[in-house]
Amino acid sequence: MENKLNSKVWFITGASRGFGRVWAEAALERGDKVAATARKADSLAGLKEKYGENVLTLELDVTKPGQAKTAINQAHAHFGRLDIVLNNAGYSLVGTIEEASAEDVKAMYETNIFGAIAVIQAALPLLREQGGGHILGTSSNLGHVTLPVIGYYCSSKWAFEAIHESLAAEVKDFGINVTIIEPGAYATEFGSQDSLKFAAGMEIYSDFKNQFFGRLKDMERGDPNATPQALFQVVDAENPPLRFNLGSQNLPWVRAAYADRLALWEKWDAVSSSAQKVAE
Repeated sequence: MENKLNSKVWFITGASRGFGRVWAEAALERGDKVAATARKADSLAGLKEKYGENVLTLELDVTKPGQAKTAINQAHAHFGRLDIVLNNAGYSLVGTIEEASAEDVKAMYETNIFGAIAVIQAALPLLREQGGGHILGTSSNLGHVTLPVIGYYCSSKWAFEAIHESLAAEVKDFGINVTIIEPGAYATEFGSQDSLKFAAGMEIYSDFKNQFFGRLKDMERGDPNATPQALFQVVDAENPPLRFNLGSQNLPWVRAAYADRLALWEKWDAVSSSAQKVAE
């Protein structure tokens, strides 16, 4: 049964599958209201049939800023407010740095970065007007570390992290919180053909990529259905974190990566410092 005093209104992009679908359904199950969006509205029909007036399904291609503004305004008008704006839409480009074309990279950034920006910019005036809100973005542990073959995807998540960190400082005084959700490896549809785009391959990288994909197959993946309660603790917190690792695998990997970086910077610090001179 809906808790009308504490229920929240969510706006979620990429809600047709993966984390977006899991989190939309979990929010609805706990009595929240959800504006669920996807590139094809018919992919959300099951939500409407099951949850009725608590869900608003909208067609949204995040690469079209006009659609983002329209969808945000429709959701706000329909529910009267937006408490949580969750940018979840995205995909991975598979290809080495040499293989991927500029067009491949631009297309991925249109979704992963510019699409998220369009939603944020459309939502901010409404969140300010209502006196607050919470912007969440689905990033990845690959926003701190990298893997070969999906380097351009990693780069989009590094950019995603920087944008949200700056945003958090800029909107804090308006009562708007920002949280970057950083999942590790999960058994979602993210690795499916629908969520991957492949750059044209070069024979010279075939063996390297085969070895890489072989290692990925052996990677332990978490159950996405185990994540909602952790996410709810974040959105229900009085002071939610800027960054939130989702899963148990991230922290050891990130801790080791930063230890290596610090050690390398320390090793070269004398040379680095020798390049510093106060400008006259």
